[in-house]
Amino acid sequence: MDKIRTAVIGLGAMGAGMATNLQRAGHLTGAWNRTASRGEQAAQRHGFILSPSLATAVQDAELVLLSVADDDAVLALVTQLGPLLTSGTAVFDTSTVNPETARQAAGIIARYGCHFLDAPVSGGREGAEQSSLVMMAGGDVAQISRMQPALQTICRRILPMGAVGSGQLTKAVNQIMVAGINQAVTEALAFAQDAGLDHDLVLDAVSNGAAGNWFVQHRGQSMCQSNFAPGFRVALHAKDLRICQQLLAERHTQLPMVEMTLVHYRRLLEAGFGDEDISALFRLKQQLFKPGQSTTTTAGCDSN
Repeated sequence: MDKIRTAVIGLGAMGAGMATNLQRAGHLTGAWNRTASRGEQAAQRHGFILSPSLATAVQDAELVLLSVADDDAVLALVTQLGPLLTSGTAVFDTSTVNPETARQAAGIIARYGCHFLDAPVSGGREGAEQSSLVMMAGGDVAQISRMQPALQTICRRILPMGAVGSGQLTKAVNQIMVAGINQAVTEALAFAQDAGLDHDLVLDAVSNGAAGNWFVQHRGQSMCQSNFAPGFRVALHAKDLRICQQLLAERHTQLPMVEMTLVHYRRLLEAGFGDEDISALFRLKQQLFKPGQSTTTTAGCDSN
């Protein structure tokens, strides 16, 4: 298999997992993080070499993977990256941002004779570590094909979705669905807990029936044990749903599931649970079954 000289910029839970798998396959030539101390921790934990600077990380790279937190970070990075890239380099942004941000970033990168694709991923920390991510890519299909050897190292599926921005629109669909699944699973398991059912038996039953899904299989056991170690943090999903909210506002509409989940996430953030996994929504659902608890207060879609 051809080796694709690849740099990973942004070494959080997702970027670090991707960098590790790229290194194992012989593709990784650079890794850098804006906050040096976090980059050093990730490099030590996962065993790859941290580049001393952004310029060093992307030197001679054919593929640059971005994995950062928000729109501002993406635009700031591509502005820095442009002059550092070799003509023809492909920049795949695996972050979740507004489609318009992706289009702006593509315009910046194009000035330097390079290619930008918005390529958000789904699969959480486990997917990044186990090379099982699903990538939704918007942009030049030829670049997706050219970078396949490296991309297949981190993804089980790479799906071309259309023009730049299409990847982010598809990710918005994904995040709306995740919100609904989180609401349904946490409510149902809170009910099962209050009913005194054995959660192992319940999880086995529902996982193998019509209600089976990734979330109940990967988070059901841990949430029933009050373990909310992050796979996908509340704060990040809240950010993503605010992007969905913006996209919906452009269409002069609201979706109840998005609005309700943002209310609930705000309560978790205010209570200090923003860095926990989104399954921490189970905390709020458990409260519904406590005597005297107002369901309208905890579950309602208020506007405060």
